[in-house]
Amino acid sequence: MIVGVPSETYPEERRVALIPRVIPSLVMAGLEVWVERGGGAAAGFPDVAYEESGARLANSDSEVFSNANVILQVRCLGVDTERGYPHLDLLHPDQLLIGLLDPLGRPQVMPDLASRRVSAMALELVPRVSRAQPMDVLTSMATVSGYKAVLVAADRLPKMFPMLMTAAGTVTPAHVLVVGAGVAGLQAIATARRLGAVVQAYDVRPMAKEQVESLGAKFLELPLEAQEAESSGGYARQMDEQFYRRQREMMSGAVARSDVVITTAAVPGKRAPLLITDEMVQQMPSGSLIVDLAAESGGNCQLTKPGETVQIHDVTILGPLNLPSTVPYHASQMYASNISAFLLNMVKDGQVNFNMEDPIVSETLVVHRGEIVNPKVREMLGLPTEAQVSTNGSDS
Repeated sequence: MIVGVPSETYPEERRVALIPRVIPSLVMAGLEVWVERGGGAAAGFPDVAYEESGARLANSDSEVFSNANVILQVRCLGVDTERGYPHLDLLHPDQLLIGLLDPLGRPQVMPDLASRRVSAMALELVPRVSRAQPMDVLTSMATVSGYKAVLVAADRLPKMFPMLMTAAGTVTPAHVLVVGAGVAGLQAIATARRLGAVVQAYDVRPMAKEQVESLGAKFLELPLEAQEAESSGGYARQMDEQFYRRQREMMSGAVARSDVVITTAAVPGKRAPLLITDEMVQQMPSGSLIVDLAAESGGNCQLTKPGETVQIHDVTILGPLNLPSTVPYHASQMYASNISAFLLNMVKDGQVNFNMEDPIVSETLVVHRGEIVNPKVREMLGLPTEAQVSTNGSDS
Protein backbone atom coordinates (compact mmCIF):
# COMPACT_ATOMS: atom_id res chain seq x y z
CA MET A 1 0.00 0.00 0.00
CA ILE A 2 1.41 3.37 -1.06
CA VAL A 3 1.03 6.51 1.04
CA GLY A 4 1.49 9.68 -1.00
CA VAL A 5 2.40 13.19 0.12
CA PRO A 6 1.95 15.84 -2.58
CA SER A 7 3.18 19.41 -2.29
CA GLU A 8 0.67 21.81 -0.75
CA THR A 9 -1.14 24.18 -3.11
CA TYR A 10 -2.98 26.35 -0.56
CA PRO A 11 -1.73 29.97 -0.84
CA GLU A 12 1.20 30.67 1.52
CA GLU A 13 1.04 27.15 2.95
CA ARG A 14 4.56 26.09 3.96
CA ARG A 15 3.80 23.05 6.10
CA VAL A 16 4.13 19.47 4.88
CA ALA A 17 2.03 16.48 5.96
CA LEU A 18 4.94 14.13 6.73
CA ILE A 19 8.50 14.86 7.83
CA PRO A 20 11.43 12.44 7.42
CA ARG A 21 11.45 11.47 11.11
CA VAL A 22 8.06 9.69 10.94
CA ILE A 23 8.70 7.78 7.69
CA PRO A 24 10.39 4.73 9.33
CA SER A 25 7.35 4.01 11.53
CA LEU A 26 5.12 3.90 8.44
CA VAL A 27 7.58 1.68 6.57
CA MET A 28 7.74 -0.70 9.55
CA ALA A 29 3.94 -0.97 9.37
CA GLY A 30 4.23 -2.28 5.81
CA LEU A 31 3.53 0.96 3.98
CA GLU A 32 5.46 2.52 1.10
CA VAL A 33 5.79 6.29 1.26
CA TRP A 34 6.03 8.57 -1.79
CA VAL A 35 6.77 12.29 -1.36
CA GLU A 36 6.64 14.85 -4.15
CA ARG A 37 10.04 16.42 -4.83
CA GLY A 38 10.39 19.70 -2.98
CA GLY A 39 7.30 19.01 -0.92
CA GLY A 40 9.04 19.61 2.39
CA ALA A 41 11.52 22.28 1.30
CA ALA A 42 9.48 25.27 2.50
CA ALA A 43 9.28 23.69 5.96
CA GLY A 44 13.01 22.98 6.11
CA PHE A 45 13.00 19.30 5.13
CA PRO A 46 15.10 18.58 1.98
CA ASP A 47 14.47 15.75 -0.45
CA VAL A 48 17.63 13.92 0.57
CA ALA A 49 16.33 13.63 4.15
CA TYR A 50 13.18 11.90 2.90
CA GLU A 51 15.21 9.46 0.79
CA GLU A 52 17.48 8.65 3.72
CA SER A 53 14.39 7.95 5.85
CA GLY A 54 13.05 5.40 3.38
CA ALA A 55 10.66 7.46 1.25
CA ARG A 56 10.53 7.47 -2.54
CA LEU A 57 10.53 10.80 -4.38
CA ALA A 58 7.88 11.50 -7.02
CA ASN A 59 8.41 14.06 -9.77
CA SER A 60 4.93 15.62 -9.68
CA ASP A 61 1.66 15.74 -7.78
CA SER A 62 -0.01 13.79 -10.57
CA GLU A 63 2.52 10.98 -10.09
CA VAL A 64 1.74 10.90 -6.36
CA PHE A 65 -2.03 10.82 -6.89
CA SER A 66 -1.97 8.25 -9.68
CA ASN A 67 0.05 5.75 -7.62
CA ALA A 68 -0.97 6.30 -3.99
CA ASN A 69 -3.71 4.41 -2.19
CA VAL A 70 -3.66 6.94 0.66
CA ILE A 71 -3.07 10.68 0.25
CA LEU A 72 -1.88 12.68 3.26
CA GLN A 73 -2.12 16.47 3.10
CA VAL A 74 -2.21 19.49 5.37
CA ARG A 75 -4.91 21.37 3.42
CA CYS A 76 -6.78 18.68 1.53
CA LEU A 77 -7.54 19.50 -2.13
CA GLY A 78 -5.69 22.80 -1.83
CA VAL A 79 -7.28 26.06 -2.83
CA ASP A 80 -6.10 28.17 -5.73
CA THR A 81 -7.96 31.39 -6.54
CA GLU A 82 -7.53 30.77 -10.27
CA ARG A 83 -7.79 26.98 -10.53
CA GLY A 84 -10.26 26.24 -7.74
CA TYR A 85 -9.39 22.86 -6.21
CA PRO A 86 -6.38 21.73 -8.24
CA HIS A 87 -6.16 18.24 -6.73
CA LEU A 88 -9.82 17.30 -7.08
CA ASP A 89 -9.47 15.95 -10.61
CA LEU A 90 -6.41 13.90 -9.62
CA LEU A 91 -8.33 11.71 -7.17
CA HIS A 92 -9.41 8.23 -8.25
CA PRO A 93 -11.94 5.70 -6.89
CA ASP A 94 -11.18 3.90 -3.61
CA GLN A 95 -8.44 6.36 -2.73
CA LEU A 96 -8.27 7.53 0.90
CA LEU A 97 -7.72 11.24 1.61
CA ILE A 98 -6.64 12.33 5.11
CA GLY A 99 -5.96 15.85 6.34
CA LEU A 100 -7.61 19.17 7.16
CA LEU A 101 -10.76 19.04 5.06
CA ASP A 102 -12.91 21.78 6.66
CA PRO A 103 -16.11 19.76 6.13
CA LEU A 104 -18.22 22.06 8.30
CA GLY A 105 -16.83 25.22 6.72
CA ARG A 106 -17.10 24.12 3.07
CA PRO A 107 -19.59 21.24 2.98
CA GLN A 108 -20.37 22.08 -0.66
CA VAL A 109 -17.11 20.38 -1.69
CA MET A 110 -18.04 17.03 -0.14
CA PRO A 111 -20.41 15.97 -2.97
CA ASP A 112 -17.51 16.46 -5.41
CA LEU A 113 -15.43 14.07 -3.33
CA ALA A 114 -18.29 11.60 -3.16
CA SER A 115 -18.73 11.69 -6.93
CA ARG A 116 -15.15 10.44 -7.30
CA ARG A 117 -15.90 7.50 -5.00
CA VAL A 118 -13.06 8.29 -2.63
CA SER A 119 -12.99 8.07 1.15
CA ALA A 120 -12.08 11.27 3.00
CA MET A 121 -11.27 11.76 6.67
CA ALA A 122 -11.19 15.18 8.33
CA LEU A 123 -8.67 15.59 11.12
CA GLU A 124 -10.65 18.58 12.45
CA LEU A 125 -13.21 16.03 13.67
CA VAL A 126 -10.87 13.85 15.75
CA PRO A 127 -12.75 13.28 19.04
CA ARG A 128 -11.05 14.71 22.09
CA VAL A 129 -10.70 11.45 23.99
CA SER A 130 -7.52 10.32 25.72
CA ARG A 131 -6.65 7.68 23.10
CA ALA A 132 -6.83 10.28 20.33
CA GLN A 133 -4.56 12.86 21.97
CA PRO A 134 -1.53 11.90 19.82
CA MET A 135 -3.73 12.53 16.73
CA ASP A 136 -5.21 15.89 17.78
CA VAL A 137 -4.13 18.20 14.97
CA LEU A 138 -6.26 21.13 16.15
CA THR A 139 -4.54 21.14 19.53
CA SER A 140 -1.10 21.01 17.94
CA MET A 141 -1.80 23.83 15.51
CA ALA A 142 -3.53 25.94 18.17
CA THR A 143 -0.38 25.66 20.26
CA VAL A 144 1.64 27.16 17.41
CA SER A 145 -0.96 29.87 16.77
CA GLY A 146 -1.08 30.99 20.40
CA TYR A 147 2.69 31.20 20.59
CA LYS A 148 3.10 33.09 17.33
CA ALA A 149 0.23 35.50 18.07
CA VAL A 150 2.15 36.88 21.04
CA LEU A 151 5.37 37.24 19.04
CA VAL A 152 3.47 39.13 16.33
CA ALA A 153 1.93 41.37 18.98
CA ALA A 154 5.27 42.04 20.66
CA ASP A 155 6.79 42.95 17.30
CA ARG A 156 4.01 45.39 16.36
CA LEU A 157 3.34 46.98 19.76
CA PRO A 158 5.16 50.33 20.22
CA LYS A 159 6.00 49.25 23.77
CA MET A 160 8.13 46.54 25.33
CA PHE A 161 6.43 43.66 27.12
CA PRO A 162 8.52 43.39 30.34
CA MET A 163 8.97 45.80 33.22
CA LEU A 164 12.55 47.11 33.17
CA MET A 165 14.44 48.97 35.89
CA THR A 166 16.99 51.12 34.05
CA ALA A 167 19.20 54.13 34.69
CA ALA A 168 16.79 56.03 32.50
CA GLY A 169 13.88 55.12 34.73
CA THR A 170 11.34 52.33 35.03
CA VAL A 171 9.66 50.86 31.96
CA THR A 172 6.20 49.65 32.91
CA PRO A 173 5.06 46.27 31.58
CA ALA A 174 2.55 45.82 28.80
CA HIS A 175 -0.94 44.65 29.74
CA VAL A 176 -2.22 41.71 27.69
CA LEU A 177 -5.76 40.37 27.69
CA VAL A 178 -6.34 36.88 26.25
CA VAL A 179 -9.96 36.08 25.44
CA GLY A 180 -10.50 32.34 25.36
CA ALA A 181 -8.39 29.99 27.47
CA GLY A 182 -8.39 27.00 25.19
CA VAL A 183 -5.16 25.58 23.78
CA ALA A 184 -4.26 28.68 21.75
CA GLY A 185 -5.22 30.99 24.60
CA LEU A 186 -3.20 29.10 27.20
CA GLN A 187 -0.15 29.08 24.95
CA ALA A 188 -0.60 32.83 24.35
CA ILE A 189 -0.79 33.39 28.11
CA ALA A 190 2.37 31.36 28.74
CA THR A 191 4.30 33.13 25.98
CA ALA A 192 3.20 36.62 27.04
CA ARG A 193 4.18 35.82 30.63
CA ARG A 194 7.61 34.59 29.52
CA LEU A 195 8.09 37.94 27.76
CA GLY A 196 7.24 39.74 31.00
CA ALA A 197 3.78 41.13 30.31
CA VAL A 198 1.03 41.48 32.89
CA VAL A 199 -1.56 39.02 31.61
CA GLN A 200 -5.27 38.71 32.24
CA ALA A 201 -7.48 36.09 30.61
CA TYR A 202 -11.16 35.30 30.26
CA ASP A 203 -13.05 32.18 29.34
CA VAL A 204 -16.75 31.31 29.56
CA ARG A 205 -15.81 28.06 31.31
CA PRO A 206 -15.22 28.65 35.05
CA MET A 207 -13.01 25.55 35.11
CA ALA A 208 -10.45 27.47 33.02
CA LYS A 209 -9.61 29.71 36.00
CA GLU A 210 -7.23 27.18 37.55
CA GLN A 211 -5.37 26.70 34.27
CA VAL A 212 -5.05 30.44 33.70
CA GLU A 213 -3.77 31.11 37.21
CA SER A 214 -1.31 28.21 37.02
CA LEU A 215 0.43 30.11 34.21
CA GLY A 216 0.76 33.25 36.30
CA ALA A 217 -2.09 35.22 34.77
CA LYS A 218 -5.12 36.74 36.45
CA PHE A 219 -8.50 35.27 35.58
CA LEU A 220 -11.14 37.81 34.60
CA GLU A 221 -14.31 36.74 36.35
CA LEU A 222 -17.60 37.96 34.92
CA PRO A 223 -20.97 37.27 36.57
CA LEU A 224 -22.24 35.27 33.62
CA GLU A 225 -23.77 31.81 33.62
CA ALA A 226 -22.57 29.76 30.69
CA GLN A 227 -24.36 26.45 30.61
CA GLU A 228 -22.96 23.85 28.21
CA ALA A 229 -20.23 26.13 26.84
CA GLU A 230 -18.38 23.01 25.72
CA SER A 231 -19.71 20.17 23.58
CA SER A 232 -19.35 16.51 24.53
CA GLY A 233 -16.52 16.26 22.00
CA GLY A 234 -14.48 18.90 23.81
CA TYR A 235 -15.12 21.72 21.33
CA ALA A 236 -16.66 25.15 21.99
CA ARG A 237 -20.42 25.42 21.71
CA GLN A 238 -22.12 28.49 20.27
CA MET A 239 -24.01 30.62 22.80
CA ASP A 240 -27.00 32.85 22.11
CA GLU A 241 -26.70 36.53 21.15
CA GLN A 242 -28.02 37.73 24.50
CA PHE A 243 -25.14 35.97 26.24
CA TYR A 244 -22.55 37.52 23.90
CA ARG A 245 -24.11 40.99 24.35
CA ARG A 246 -23.85 40.79 28.13
CA GLN A 247 -20.35 39.38 27.80
CA ARG A 248 -19.25 42.37 25.71
CA GLU A 249 -20.73 44.82 28.19
CA MET A 250 -18.91 43.26 31.13
CA MET A 251 -15.62 42.77 29.29
CA SER A 252 -15.37 46.32 27.90
CA GLY A 253 -13.49 47.68 30.92
CA ALA A 254 -10.78 45.02 30.69
CA VAL A 255 -10.40 45.65 26.95
CA ALA A 256 -10.04 49.39 27.57
CA ARG A 257 -7.18 48.78 30.03
CA SER A 258 -5.21 46.50 27.69
CA ASP A 259 -2.30 47.27 25.40
CA VAL A 260 -2.78 43.95 23.59
CA VAL A 261 -5.92 41.85 23.18
CA ILE A 262 -5.61 38.36 21.72
CA THR A 263 -8.91 36.67 20.85
CA THR A 264 -9.22 32.94 20.21
CA ALA A 265 -12.96 32.14 20.39
CA ALA A 266 -14.17 29.95 17.55
CA VAL A 267 -17.02 27.47 17.11
CA PRO A 268 -16.57 24.65 14.54
CA GLY A 269 -18.71 25.25 11.46
CA LYS A 270 -20.07 28.56 12.75
CA ARG A 271 -19.15 32.22 12.43
CA ALA A 272 -16.84 33.28 15.23
CA PRO A 273 -18.73 35.05 18.07
CA LEU A 274 -18.52 38.84 18.13
CA LEU A 275 -16.69 39.78 21.33
CA ILE A 276 -15.16 43.20 20.63
CA THR A 277 -17.21 45.97 19.08
CA ASP A 278 -16.20 49.19 17.33
CA GLU A 279 -17.10 51.10 20.49
CA MET A 280 -14.85 48.88 22.62
CA VAL A 281 -11.95 49.44 20.23
CA GLN A 282 -12.39 53.21 20.53
CA GLN A 283 -11.83 52.92 24.28
CA MET A 284 -8.46 51.17 23.92
CA PRO A 285 -5.19 53.11 24.47
CA SER A 286 -3.61 54.80 21.47
CA GLY A 287 -1.08 52.46 19.86
CA SER A 288 -2.63 49.29 21.27
CA LEU A 289 -3.45 46.29 19.11
CA ILE A 290 -5.69 43.29 18.67
CA VAL A 291 -4.61 39.92 17.28
CA ASP A 292 -7.76 38.11 16.17
CA LEU A 293 -7.02 34.39 15.88
CA ALA A 294 -10.63 33.76 14.84
CA ALA A 295 -10.22 35.84 11.67
CA GLU A 296 -10.55 32.80 9.39
CA SER A 297 -14.12 32.24 10.63
CA GLY A 298 -15.12 35.91 10.54
CA GLY A 299 -13.26 37.28 13.56
CA ASN A 300 -14.07 38.06 17.19
CA CYS A 301 -13.58 41.77 16.59
CA GLN A 302 -16.16 43.73 14.63
CA LEU A 303 -13.40 45.59 12.74
CA THR A 304 -11.28 42.56 11.79
CA LYS A 305 -10.55 42.08 8.09
CA PRO A 306 -9.48 38.46 7.54
CA GLY A 307 -5.96 38.25 6.15
CA GLU A 308 -5.32 41.97 6.61
CA THR A 309 -3.86 44.41 9.12
CA VAL A 310 -5.89 47.56 9.61
CA GLN A 311 -5.54 50.61 11.85
CA ILE A 312 -8.74 52.12 13.20
CA HIS A 313 -9.15 54.55 16.13
CA ASP A 314 -5.34 54.46 16.57
CA VAL A 315 -5.58 50.70 17.24
CA THR A 316 -3.92 48.10 15.02
CA ILE A 317 -6.12 45.08 14.28
CA LEU A 318 -4.49 41.97 12.83
CA GLY A 319 -6.52 39.19 11.22
CA PRO A 320 -3.98 36.41 10.48
CA LEU A 321 -5.33 33.41 8.56
CA ASN A 322 -2.68 30.73 8.90
CA LEU A 323 -0.20 31.41 11.69
CA PRO A 324 1.01 27.78 11.94
CA SER A 325 2.35 28.10 8.40
CA THR A 326 4.65 30.90 9.58
CA VAL A 327 6.41 28.40 11.87
CA PRO A 328 6.52 25.59 9.29
CA TYR A 329 9.35 23.48 10.71
CA HIS A 330 7.86 22.73 14.10
CA ALA A 331 4.25 22.98 12.89
CA SER A 332 5.04 20.27 10.32
CA GLN A 333 6.81 18.21 12.98
CA MET A 334 3.72 18.25 15.19
CA TYR A 335 1.29 17.74 12.30
CA ALA A 336 3.29 14.79 10.93
CA SER A 337 3.29 13.14 14.34
CA ASN A 338 -0.50 13.57 14.56
CA ILE A 339 -1.37 12.35 11.07
CA SER A 340 1.00 9.36 11.16
CA ALA A 341 -0.47 8.26 14.51
CA PHE A 342 -3.94 8.63 13.00
CA LEU A 343 -3.05 6.52 9.96
CA LEU A 344 -1.26 3.83 11.97
CA ASN A 345 -4.35 3.48 14.15
CA MET A 346 -6.15 2.21 11.02
CA VAL A 347 -3.42 0.02 9.55
CA LYS A 348 -3.46 -3.72 10.05
CA ASP A 349 -1.16 -6.08 8.16
CA GLY A 350 -0.12 -3.28 5.80
CA GLN A 351 -3.70 -2.40 4.83
CA VAL A 352 -6.15 0.29 5.95
CA ASN A 353 -9.03 -1.07 7.99
CA PHE A 354 -12.20 1.00 8.43
CA ASN A 355 -13.27 -0.12 11.90
CA MET A 356 -16.50 1.81 12.33
CA GLU A 357 -16.71 0.75 15.98
CA ASP A 358 -13.67 2.94 16.65
CA PRO A 359 -14.93 6.51 17.28
CA ILE A 360 -11.68 7.90 15.95
CA VAL A 361 -12.53 6.35 12.59
CA SER A 362 -16.30 6.78 12.56
CA GLU A 363 -16.33 10.42 13.71
CA THR A 364 -13.67 11.62 11.27
CA LEU A 365 -14.96 9.79 8.20
CA VAL A 366 -16.82 12.33 6.06
CA VAL A 367 -17.01 10.59 2.66
CA HIS A 368 -16.79 6.85 2.14
CA ARG A 369 -16.82 5.14 -1.26
CA GLY A 370 -19.17 7.53 -2.96
CA GLU A 371 -21.37 8.39 0.02
CA ILE A 372 -21.32 11.38 2.39
CA VAL A 373 -21.52 9.66 5.77
CA ASN A 374 -20.97 12.38 8.39
CA PRO A 375 -24.35 13.30 9.94
CA LYS A 376 -23.50 16.97 10.48
CA VAL A 377 -22.33 17.43 6.92
CA ARG A 378 -25.38 15.61 5.57
CA GLU A 379 -27.63 17.89 7.59
CA MET A 380 -25.85 21.00 6.28
CA LEU A 381 -26.37 19.74 2.73
CA GLY A 382 -30.04 18.96 3.33
CA LEU A 383 -29.56 15.19 3.07
CA PRO A 384 -31.20 12.58 5.31
CA THR A 385 -29.13 12.17 8.47
CA GLU A 386 -28.57 8.44 8.07
CA ALA A 387 -26.28 7.01 5.38
CA GLN A 388 -25.45 3.41 4.55
CA VAL A 389 -21.79 2.77 5.39
CA SER A 390 -19.89 -0.28 4.26
CA THR A 391 -17.56 -1.45 7.02
CA ASN A 392 -15.93 -4.35 5.23
CA GLY A 393 -12.57 -4.49 3.61
CA SER A 394 -9.58 -2.20 3.33
CA ASP A 395 -9.00 0.86 1.24
CA SER A 396 -7.58 -1.00 -1.71
